[in-house]
Amino acid sequence: MAALLAGVTLTGCGVPHRSPAAPVPARDLTRAEDLRVSDAEQRLVKRCMNRQGFDYWEWHPLTLEESRPVGYVQDDVAWAREHGYGSRLDAKATWARLHNPNGAYRRSLSGEQGREYDKALDGGPDTPVLTAEVPGGGTIRRKAGGCTGEAEERLYGDLKTWFRADKVADNLRLLYVPEMMRDQLFRNALRRWSDCMRQASYPYDDPGQAQEAAREGTQGRTGKAFEKAFKAEKDIAVADADCARTTSLKSIGRAREAHYIQKLTDRYGDELATHRRLQWQALARAQKLVGPRP
Repeated sequence: MAALLAGVTLTGCGVPHRSPAAPVPARDLTRAEDLRVSDAEQRLVKRCMNRQGFDYWEWHPLTLEESRPVGYVQDDVAWAREHGYGSRLDAKATWARLHNPNGAYRRSLSGEQGREYDKALDGGPDTPVLTAEVPGGGTIRRKAGGCTGEAEERLYGDLKTWFRADKVADNLRLLYVPEMMRDQLFRNALRRWSDCMRQASYPYDDPGQAQEAAREGTQGRTGKAFEKAFKAEKDIAVADADCARTTSLKSIGRAREAHYIQKLTDRYGDELATHRRLQWQALARAQKLVGPRP
C-alpha cells in the first residue's frame, strides 16, 4: 500500500508554514489557483514562441471540475456519482494529448525547422541544467531553457531556487507516507472504512484496492463494454466516498499527514516555505495574465 501512495498525494494537505520575509498566506494554492498558474505558463510560452516565428496553441484539455485529482481518499459523493474514479476523464485527456495541435504542428516542420522549434521551446544543447537533491536520496535534473524556461522564470523568479523547492515538496511524501501507513489512528480509520465498504458488498481493505479494482474493469474496453464497466466503477467510487465521509477518513488522514510533515520541518522547512512563497508569487503574476479555468 505504501508503494501505491508513494506516487500520489494522500489527502491534499498543505505543508506547515514558516514566515518568510514577505507576508504569504498560510495555505497552499487551491486546485483552481494552481491551474491558473499552469494556464498562465501556457500563455507565456505561446507569446514567446510566436515572437520567434512559430505557432503555438494553449492546451487546456479538461475543465476545472474534470481536472480534479482523485487522490488516495475521495469523499465527494456527487463527483464520484458523475465521474467514478475518472476513467472517462483519463480517456478524454489521452485523446486530447494525441490530438494536441502543437504535436501536429511540430510534425509538420522540416528537419531544420523542427530542430529550431525544439530549441525555441526547450533550449539548445548549451542550455543550463537544473539539479535538485530530493528527500530520501537521488537527484533530479532538467534543462531550463527556451520559452518553457522563460515562462517559468517570469512566474517564479529564480529557476534554480524554484526547481529545488518544488522537487523537495513533490517528493517529501517518500519520507512520511511509510510512517503514516503505520500510524495507529490512521489504520483504525482505514479499518472502519473497510468495514463500511464490506457492508456495501465491496470487500476492499483500503481505497487503493478499490480504485485499482474499479480501474482494471474499464481498461482495454470500449463501447458498451466500457459503459458497463464504468457504471461498476461509479458504484464502487460512490460507496468509497460515502464510507470515507461516514468514517471521517479524509479529515483523519489530513491531520495525521500534517503531523508527519511537521516532523520534517527542521530539515526541510526552509524549502517548503520557499515553495509556498514562490507559488503565491506565481499566482499573483498569473492573475494578470489569465482568468480562472472554466
